[in-house]
Amino acid sequence: MIPVPTGTKIWVACGPTDMRRGFDGLAMMVQDVLKQNPFGGHLFVFRGKRADRIKVLWWDGTGLCLYAKRLERGRFVWPLTQEGATVLTPAQLSMLCEGIDWRVPVRTDALSHGSREAPQCAG
Repeated sequence: MIPVPTGTKIWVACGPTDMRRGFDGLAMMVQDVLKQNPFGGHLFVFRGKRADRIKVLWWDGTGLCLYAKRLERGRFVWPLTQEGATVLTPAQLSMLCEGIDWRVPVRTDALSHGSREAPQCAG
């Protein structure tokens, strides 16, 4: 996972992005479309049209980093609006990268699977 420093904003570009874009093309999108500085240390997340690929652009202080991920099954959950950007927390970014719906995370423990009782310890 990407080490997100404290105070770093994680911007998600709404709408689809051409995944053929690399460092320069995505940095240009950050400036022209999102109206942000791609060299400011924040993360910028982009999703392809098929929704199975994302790219994350990040200036780490020494250079631009470009992370890419393709889901083998499923789709990345994205904001419904087609323009602008939204901000995620580091926890939401982690869920997004795992293919989890970061908008409405669901607990996967025993209590959320129909069991009404808490597990008992043997004693």
